[in-house]
Amino acid sequence: MNEYLFDFIKVNNLNEPGLEAYSQKNEVGLLRANEPDPGFFICESSKVILRALDAGYEPVSVLTAIEEPDTETAAVYERCKNVPIYFAPDPVFRELSGYALTGGILAKMKRNPLPSMEETIKGKSLIAVLENVQNPTNIGAIFRSAAAMKVEAVIITSDCADPCYRRSERTSMGCVFQIPWTKTDKDGDYLKILKENGFATVAMALNDKAVSISDPAIKKEEKIAVILGNEGYGLKEDTVENSDYVAMIPMNPVVDSLNVSAAGAVMFWELSQKR
Repeated sequence: MNEYLFDFIKVNNLNEPGLEAYSQKNEVGLLRANEPDPGFFICESSKVILRALDAGYEPVSVLTAIEEPDTETAAVYERCKNVPIYFAPDPVFRELSGYALTGGILAKMKRNPLPSMEETIKGKSLIAVLENVQNPTNIGAIFRSAAAMKVEAVIITSDCADPCYRRSERTSMGCVFQIPWTKTDKDGDYLKILKENGFATVAMALNDKAVSISDPAIKKEEKIAVILGNEGYGLKEDTVENSDYVAMIPMNPVVDSLNVSAAGAVMFWELSQKR
């Protein structure tokens, strides 16, 4: 019997009080639960939960099927000992979560208020901007590459998928909590803010004006904002026209483009070499 078991609240069905957030599938509902104040999100796996805790997010509760914790899971139990820790046998856990999870543990977390764009980019020299990137998997993969390649902050437009959706967190392995980010105002001109703060804007797009991502002029810039667009149609025309540079990845002509997360990783790596 493990030492944490006595702190568990055992649950056996979907109707137990406090489990609503785990059983509902609508993450937008969690996001907007406290409007106009920040809502909640669900973390999945011990590693992701610990990274959220390290980033200053506050736990509300934990749902687990793990009686014999490894080091990471034990650390979650210890750091969440002041909130309810619900224990569900594996079949119940699968029903509550909607599917089998190899991590066997979830946590409900409070969202933090988002900082302003100006605050997020202050003191940074390499950032990424995501414009209408709608697939949570792509969001997570971009954050993971950004964190790995020395990108210092990420800005997402109001029409992007949320970095705190479970799929985004899971794909990023918690890197969405390791890199500063915020969301633009719905009607805000983020290009104007970037330029006012000294950033050279680099739109990733395929057109006649596009230069290679290794272009020396781009690498000479002291502050760079890489702008990545929608999975289907890319960046808005106005964004491309009003950016300082348009850049493309040289590639075999039999392939016209890369997935946005792959393109971001290549560009981040290229720019990280000058830092």
